[in-house]
Amino acid sequence: MWKIEYLKAALEDMNKLDKSQRIEVIKKTKQVAINPLPKNEGGYGDSLGNRSGRKLVGYCKIKLLKLGIRVVYRLVRRQGTMKIIVVSVRAEDEVYKLAQKRKDNK
Repeated sequence: MWKIEYLKAALEDMNKLDKSQRIEVIKKTKQVAINPLPKNEGGYGDSLGNRSGRKLVGYCKIKLLKLGIRVVYRLVRRQGTMKIIVVSVRAEDEVYKLAQKRKDNK
């Protein structure tokens, strides 16, 4: 299992969710952490690439369809770490805009 780390902003995202949503996000993130590699490499992550003009190559997402929430993360392979960048609703690609902004400001 890969180590899971949250950006400070991602922890703030989590605090905006209600308790049941947080539980589901944590549960799903732990499931994916078993093998967070992109699906094309045999893992559970969905690669983001250059979606909607955003340069998010190397980033993956976890979809919580029933909640309408996306978790965007980046792998730090040499450390075996999954860095959670954004936890947000998918509404009008907002989650991907946030991911791009946080990526650019790191």
